Amino acid sequence: MAAPSPTTDPLRILVYSDNPRTREQVRLALGKRIHPELPELSYVEVATAPVVIQQIDAGGFALAILDGEATPAGGMGIAKQLKDEVADCPPLLVLTGRPDDAWLANWSRAEAAVPHPIDPIRLGEAVVSLLRTAQ
Repeated sequence: MAAPSPTTDPLRILVYSDNPRTREQVRLALGKRIHPELPELSYVEVATAPVVIQQIDAGGFALAILDGEATPAGGMGIAKQLKDEVADCPPLLVLTGRPDDAWLANWSRAEAAVPHPIDPIRLGEAVVSLLRTAQ
């Protein structure tokens, strides 16, 4: 799939969590335009691991945000699987249960980790950094 045009096409963000409230918190924290130099964001919300794999395999995502506390499949295990199996995997951000779990996110090969509860400033800074690096 072609890279999004910086002026027109929104950046697609996959948000995975079994908890609809967590997915909503991510969307509300990031909003539609996270930074004036980046295109608008659009979200694809996913509640199950098989759909995450299917969506990432289909391509077209600028970033995936995976909830490490999701059940039955946590975001860190999914991140590791994606990095091991998907050739053109987008950057991954894992939401960890606590700040001390950042080493697990590193093990999963995610490019960034932000702890629960979701801090909009911290999440926004991590997302902007990942999206700028990817462009």
